[in-house]
Amino acid sequence: MTYFDIKTVSEEGSKLIISLEEKPLTSEELSNQRLHSKGFYPAVEIQDFPIRRKACYFKVKRRRWIDIDTAEPYTRDWDLVAKGTKMTSEFALFLKRLNR
Repeated sequence: MTYFDIKTVSEEGSKLIISLEEKPLTSEELSNQRLHSKGFYPAVEIQDFPIRRKACYFKVKRRRWIDIDTAEPYTRDWDLVAKGTKMTSEFALFLKRLNR
């Protein structure tokens, strides 16, 4: 929760959806770059471990910035999703171990 705020928690049938929004950059992150906020990327839905027998999904809105000096896009580097899936890395590893 260091980098995200919980915006909403809702239930849709057997699904629990937790909406997260990335927090703004801190002054330490901005110390050596001049960045301009460009809003958010479209939200993505990531599956995680079930909670109380309900499928759990995170709906994540990530921020985006532009480096003023280079005009290059800047985003924080997250390793939230397992490659080739829409699941958290931990949940994908758990499921992979179950299949062995």
